Amino acid sequence: MRCSRVGDSDLIVSSMGLGTMSWGAATSINEALIMMRAFLGHGGNLIDTAAAYGFGQVESLIGRMLVRAIDRNELVISTKSGFIQRGGERIIDNSRATLLADLEGSLNRLGTDWVDLWQVHAWGDTPLEETLSAADEAVARGMARHVGVSNFVGWQVAEAETWQRALRRTPVISAQAEYSLLARRAEIELLPCLTERNMGFFSWSSLGRGVLTGKYAHRIPPGSRGDDASMSWFVEQYFDEGSRRIVQAVITTADGLGLTPAQVALMWVRDSPGVTSALVGPRSASQLLPLLDAADLTLPDPITSALDDVSGGPRQGRTFHTV
Repeated sequence: MRCSRVGDSDLIVSSMGLGTMSWGAATSINEALIMMRAFLGHGGNLIDTAAAYGFGQVESLIGRMLVRAIDRNELVISTKSGFIQRGGERIIDNSRATLLADLEGSLNRLGTDWVDLWQVHAWGDTPLEETLSAADEAVARGMARHVGVSNFVGWQVAEAETWQRALRRTPVISAQAEYSLLARRAEIELLPCLTERNMGFFSWSSLGRGVLTGKYAHRIPPGSRGDDASMSWFVEQYFDEGSRRIVQAVITTADGLGLTPAQVALMWVRDSPGVTSALVGPRSASQLLPLLDAADLTLPDPITSALDDVSGGPRQGRTFHTV
C-alpha cells in the first residue's frame, strides 16, 4: 500500500485508513485484532477514531489491542474531540477546556501518551481563537503531534488555517469530510481550498456509508445499518433514484473488471485528486480483506472517466494517461 505526506507536514499516512466508528458494539476485540494485523500486513498505518465513537468504547478497544498485541509505533492514530454527550443530547463543544479534557480522556482510553493527529470533530459556536488555542496547548504538551479539522466546509478550513499561519502557531495540516461517488460536495470548495493551502484530505465513508458495496441494491440485509432503527438514517439518504443509478454503475463496472463494487468505489476515491487517504469502516475481516486486495490496483482511465460522468460530471484536476 502506498503512503504519502499529509500536506507539507512530516506526517506520513497510508493511502487507505481504517475507520472505527462502527466498532463499538459490532466488532469484538478478536475481530478487531484480525483486521488490524491484516491492515498492517498490507502496509496500512492510519487508524481513525474519535472520543464520540461508542461513547469512548472504540478508543478503549484500540487501547486493549495496543496492550495485547499491536506495537504503538506501527500506527498513525488519529482521533477527534468536541462532539460530546450533555444532558442526554449530543452537542458540539469546542471550548478549550472541553477539547483538552476530551483529548486527555482519549489518551487514557487509548493507553498512549500522544496521538499523531488530533482533529476538532466539527465546527461549533465557540470562538475559533479559543478552539485553536486548545490545539496549540495539546501540541505544546506533547499530547498531539499534529492537528486538523473534521466536517468543516471550505471557508471554515481557510479561516482556521489562516489564523494559525498568520500568528505562527500550530499549523492545521488536514481536513476530513465525507467524500464518495455518492457524495462529491467536497469538490465544490473544500478540496480546492486544501489544494491551495497544501493541506491533506481524509475522506470518510469512502464507500458511500456502505451503500456502494451494492448490498442494498435489492433489499435491506438483516443486521445491516439500514436494518438498525438507530442507524437507518445514516444510509437512507442514499436510497434515492439518483444514488441507485450510481450504485448500479459501480456494480456493472465491478462485474466487468472481476472486482467487487466496494473495491471499485474505494479505488475511485483513493485515486481522486487531493485525497491523502480514503477511510473505510469495515466491521469484520470479511469486509476488510477484499479492500486490502485492491490496495495496489487502479481503475482503467475510461472506467474512471465513466464513473465521474455518472456521479456528477468530470472531476476537476484529474489527469489521464495517454498512449
